[in-house]
Amino acid sequence: MSSTSFADFHKRITSAGILIAIGIVFGDIGTSPLYTLNAVFHDRVITEEVALGSLSAIFWTLTFQTTLKYVIITLQADNKGEGGILSLYALIRRFSGKWLLFPAMAGAAFLMADGIITPPISVASAIEGLQAIYPHMETEGLVIGILVLLFVFQQFGTDRIGKVFGPVMVIWFTFIGVLGIMALQQAPGVIKALNPWYAYRMIREYPGGFWLLGSIFLCTTGAEALYSDMGHCGRNNIRVSWIFIKIMLILSYAGQTAWLLQHQGESIGIISPFYHIVPQSIYIPALIIATLATIIASQALISGCFTLLNEAIRLNIWPRLRVLFPSDIKGQLYIPFANWMLMIGCISMVLYFHESTRMEAAFGLSVTLTMLMSTILINFYLRAKRIPLIGIALITGLFLFIELSFLTANFRKIKDGGWLTLLIGAGLFLIMYIWRRGRGIKRSLVGLAKLDGYAVLLKQLSTDEHIPKYATNLVYLTASDSPRQIEKTALDSILSKSPKRADIYWFLHVNVLDEPYALSYKVDCIAPNDIYFITFNFGFRIEPRLDYYFGQVVHDLVDSGEVDVSERWEQHYQKSRIGDFRFLIMESFLSYESDIPFWKRFLMRGYFNLKYISVKEVVNFGLDKSNVTIEQYPIVVSPVTHPRIVREN
Repeated sequence: MSSTSFADFHKRITSAGILIAIGIVFGDIGTSPLYTLNAVFHDRVITEEVALGSLSAIFWTLTFQTTLKYVIITLQADNKGEGGILSLYALIRRFSGKWLLFPAMAGAAFLMADGIITPPISVASAIEGLQAIYPHMETEGLVIGILVLLFVFQQFGTDRIGKVFGPVMVIWFTFIGVLGIMALQQAPGVIKALNPWYAYRMIREYPGGFWLLGSIFLCTTGAEALYSDMGHCGRNNIRVSWIFIKIMLILSYAGQTAWLLQHQGESIGIISPFYHIVPQSIYIPALIIATLATIIASQALISGCFTLLNEAIRLNIWPRLRVLFPSDIKGQLYIPFANWMLMIGCISMVLYFHESTRMEAAFGLSVTLTMLMSTILINFYLRAKRIPLIGIALITGLFLFIELSFLTANFRKIKDGGWLTLLIGAGLFLIMYIWRRGRGIKRSLVGLAKLDGYAVLLKQLSTDEHIPKYATNLVYLTASDSPRQIEKTALDSILSKSPKRADIYWFLHVNVLDEPYALSYKVDCIAPNDIYFITFNFGFRIEPRLDYYFGQVVHDLVDSGEVDVSERWEQHYQKSRIGDFRFLIMESFLSYESDIPFWKRFLMRGYFNLKYISVKEVVNFGLDKSNVTIEQYPIVVSPVTHPRIVREN
């Protein structure tokens, strides 16, 4: 898709696009009325000051954080149609310093940590509504059962059930809005809380009012996911649908606030204020639609985590994992390892916290950190767009003030469970750092040699019939992006051991671009009919089926006459006129002969341990295993100095 097509895609407003946006983009933020006010008033007596102050703070949080920051400003930062913190980093990294990788990795890590706590708290907050009917019912087993089914279903794709996401969420948002209007009839005066004075008064005058921001922040936790899903439905479809979504959300929160004002001096107990405004006659249908909405919200976040991990893999900040594409829907993918790890993490959260009100302590802190990181990146995006410095200062200053306030308020949650998501986020960041740094150290230690200097020798080897032919086409993958030099280990593999004779030597380099769906190649002829260097340019969301694409390139070269196969005697017996292929994969290991300091040893051991869980290049590049040979070579960081052995008489 061209840049013009992407621009048209984001300008276009269609009913189908709006329906998709409502079904996928707003799932997380759309289920927040189930638990936000419940978190504010957990173990707290209801007062008018806190009720009105909370509604006011929620309204202005949705206005500044969701509407202004994400819907209006951040959605402008699309990378060839795609959004998300890593897409944003890929978009701006060529305009700024390398250090921006660190906030990008931190934001991605804490967003994935959020993916472990969001499904449990969303599903649990819906299912716990059953306790209004069965007060002594234990809901943990039912929540875990729903989560297990949700993760098992991932491998089959969501294209069929995805078609009902939009209609179900339209029903959900309409339902919570209507419930809010019905509850507002008991206290229509709560609308006055849209005045920011009530939020200010609660924070300034109510004892501990500032710390309530940690719970109020839950109302906007889906805003970052909103940006990540931009590529599915288009910018303007999200913006138009947000008008409807925000109105319904505010009506729901206002209706719950009206109920709270009718019960001042009381405690809400274990049931969320949301369920208190549901009429008894439709309580069971309300419970069902709430559960469906939380499942859809969880599904959207799980899919978002898959997309985020895939982008991290393509940007070389995460170990390669097996990525599958279960359907033809754009952007839909499935990562088995990540799916089961997420499932284990979600179940562990349920078993550790038991109920949604306790999960709230671990929720929000990681998202606040993600939002802070995205604000840093947005600052550089605005600079790249040449926005006046005063405008950049005002915009980023406002968001930093709001997010640092929320972050400070969320620090109080650390001892109650927030430490868990911080630990998970820090662990994920460490994995990214070790993989990136270890990979860089390894590449710096693998020496490069000028390919031109070996061209004559390789041509002689190619025609030396005294040496058995190893393959008609011998193919090496190289990390070098220059057609004039490749790793010395690849040349040693051909020449230093048992010489590998082939008719043509191919050296392939895969270049992952900052745009998502690029697909092209470039051919450099080092020696006609003997040595070729091919550069493949893949977008970071393209599945690199190298076996298929390389075969296509070779056929193109033969058809154009750039490669001459007319003199090969094998073609009289082979079905393919281009002959057989042998891909030779070079794998490294940390040599025992390395003498390195503790920190570098920790990095390198961590890197090579991560390689054990990462998918092999054979799978990652879609190679036919019957055509692949793997050779290993040692990485010596700092050679060990051994004492000279003495011969005895």
